[in-house]
Amino acid sequence: MTMNRVQFHTERLLLIGATVCTLLVMTGTPALAHGDDLPELSAPHTIASNSPPLSSPEAARRQAACWALTVPYGAAKMVYSIGGGLVGGVAWAVTGGNMEVAKSIWIPSMTGDYIIQPQHLTGEKRLHFVGIASESPHS
Repeated sequence: MTMNRVQFHTERLLLIGATVCTLLVMTGTPALAHGDDLPELSAPHTIASNSPPLSSPEAARRQAACWALTVPYGAAKMVYSIGGGLVGGVAWAVTGGNMEVAKSIWIPSMTGDYIIQPQHLTGEKRLHFVGIASESPHS
């Protein structure tokens, strides 16, 4: 009976995670991870001076490249994330509900970048396939 509850909670966690990830990928919304901060803009709709205008052919090619690269990259990241969710759930169950063990698997596998952005292609921002755990041991 306890294993059924663990399996139910694990499946529910995976379903929620997969739904959120799918929505992020479908809407093109970048997920903040690794302590990335929102850019501080002095005025609304300010564009960085070193980036080309949004309507330039170079920007259009970069956006197309991001989309084309995100499809296989996002699929691989989703497989890795779901696998980490399953392994973390099993580790949690095997250790008698030790959340620290489960989190040590879930955080690296489920966090990170799911979408390739133009900043990744230009080198302005690092692409993180494997997420980075927070500094504090007890979150």
